[in-house]
Amino acid sequence: MTTPRSLTALLTAFTLATGCHAASEGAPTGVASADTGTAAQGWPHYGGKDAGQHAELTDITPQNVNQLKLAWSHHSGDFSDGSGEWGLSSLQVTPLVDGDTLYYCTPFGRVFALNAETGEERWVFDPEVENRRSGMYPVVCRGVALWRAGEPAEAAASCGVRILYGTRDAELIALDARSGEPCADFGNAGRVSLKEDISGAEPLVYYPTSPPWIQNDLAVIGALVPDNERKDVPSGVVRAFDVRTGQLAWAWEPVTADYRERHRDSLGRARYHQGSPNVWAPIAGDPERGLIYVPTGNPAPDLFGGERDGIDAYGSSVVALDADSGDVRWHFQTVHHDVWDYDVASQPTLFRIPGVGGGRAGLAQATKMGHVFLLDRQTGEPLYPVEERPVPQAGVPGETLSPTQPFPTHPGPLHQPAKLGPEHMDGLVWLDKLACQKELARYRSDGMFTPPSLEGSVLYPSTTGGINWGGVSIDPERGLLIANQMHLATVVQLLPRAEYDALNPEAGYPLEHYAMQGSPYGVRRFPLFSPLGAPCNPRPWGSLTAVDLRSGEVAWTRPLGTTRGQAPWPFWFEAGSPNAGGPLTTASGVIFIAATTDSYLRAFSSETGEQLWQYDLPYTGNATPLSYRATVGGRQFVVLAAGGHGWSTAGDAIMAFALPEKAPTTP
Repeated sequence: MTTPRSLTALLTAFTLATGCHAASEGAPTGVASADTGTAAQGWPHYGGKDAGQHAELTDITPQNVNQLKLAWSHHSGDFSDGSGEWGLSSLQVTPLVDGDTLYYCTPFGRVFALNAETGEERWVFDPEVENRRSGMYPVVCRGVALWRAGEPAEAAASCGVRILYGTRDAELIALDARSGEPCADFGNAGRVSLKEDISGAEPLVYYPTSPPWIQNDLAVIGALVPDNERKDVPSGVVRAFDVRTGQLAWAWEPVTADYRERHRDSLGRARYHQGSPNVWAPIAGDPERGLIYVPTGNPAPDLFGGERDGIDAYGSSVVALDADSGDVRWHFQTVHHDVWDYDVASQPTLFRIPGVGGGRAGLAQATKMGHVFLLDRQTGEPLYPVEERPVPQAGVPGETLSPTQPFPTHPGPLHQPAKLGPEHMDGLVWLDKLACQKELARYRSDGMFTPPSLEGSVLYPSTTGGINWGGVSIDPERGLLIANQMHLATVVQLLPRAEYDALNPEAGYPLEHYAMQGSPYGVRRFPLFSPLGAPCNPRPWGSLTAVDLRSGEVAWTRPLGTTRGQAPWPFWFEAGSPNAGGPLTTASGVIFIAATTDSYLRAFSSETGEQLWQYDLPYTGNATPLSYRATVGGRQFVVLAAGGHGWSTAGDAIMAFALPEKAPTTP
């Protein structure tokens, strides 16, 4: 279990820390489960089939889930509290399963192949990463990608099946999936540098955290860049590399042709524009339509946009790219002129359900605001009306805000209340609540999209969400979308450059001051907490919600997590807790999710939201679970990575759960 810490310290750290698959459409999914009963079913892509985080398996049911036991666990030894050679680690990985082998990467960049039935190691690869410090963010690797040659003879040969992933040294590496040896024909001895043509890509500034997306024999990958630090961070270009050779096939930078023309001279020798929106979250794709879907961030320096000059045209959007060329086919912007750091953090999720959007092939894009936009997968047009609604104005001098923002109507915004007032203030006791009301009165609180200000503005939901990188799960059998959310308010205060520079704060994670160098302002950002360390905004502080996609209405919602381990007794209650990670649904109607600060893996009923089972984890489980059946007639496993998230004790547990094995029958 995590070592108990004060609620203030734990939640403060959390609010500051958080920030390859080939889909086939087939027949529309309706009611019947696709589980064949005994056939093997892997988890060959991040997010599972259609990035829906859904397992078409029915062995584990609402009736027997309480019989789940730990079947095996694996410990890599790759974790750090930040005091040694390595920076603070966070185990956010969702492994892949192909055949009877499970693959995962550690925060240190090592890749393990395990027997998916027993957890026994088959091989391990160590890239010997040099970029070992954590900088602003914990050390993390969310996953690897799998490629298999189309021709049987090639697939059977060495490196005919490959594992591809990115490292903190900004390298894309290709490994033989059977042996773990680097593929010699890929780049330079199995490695391709992602720093080529990327200006300003020094250590700790530019590297991928999410797995590449594999489609058309290409590995499509973006990268993380630091938030709120400076205006000239590396470009957010997305690139596609040939999975066999490592050669660059195409590159798409999230800027318009008009912007490139107007800023041609500023590039000098550089190929790409610094400060453009980046793509750090998981990518998705649709081979049948020849499209790659990329979720974009917002341009640097994040919280001030008065000098962007159009560089944010593709910011905070989901963009459909031609898989062969990288050309833009359509894009949908979830936030106009984003000055809140509401970048699109979750993987685009594909679905096709009778009665939803006329049965068209759809894409669900969840956002940090608690908005879920349902779009036509081919055109990007909303399946249901999206309204441009007026939002608060009067930002800081030099800022030009968008007068409206897009709001979905089906489903409507999931994050409530829309505006925090004194009547919403919470606390552990009534004096705590009174103190929160006084604190709220000091700042501007005009509802969602209140712009950053000099006096300080309440940002609710905060930049952690709403819905973050854990994404959503779609249960096609029941037409449900499952989303976990955080409900935390923060204060964002812009400081004029001279005033900020006079403070001379030490930059870096997890401090409260950020320089935004190259802009007229620095920023101070901090959570809105009570004197006793509880969030001032109303409970639950974390929630799990099921949305009926046919009606657009919330089917049920409930708190997710407790204050156990974070607050002193007797303040242990089901208030919901901050969470990072995502949900998994199964065809039998079970939802699995960990994510919370109280270190439990839980199972819920998809139909009612009733909690059916929980398991006390050794560390917080801040990753998204997966489920598979590795062999014909074998057991269904649910696997979760439990290893902390920067605000809890670091660990290294890959944990597999299954129903007890049946005793052999006597003849």
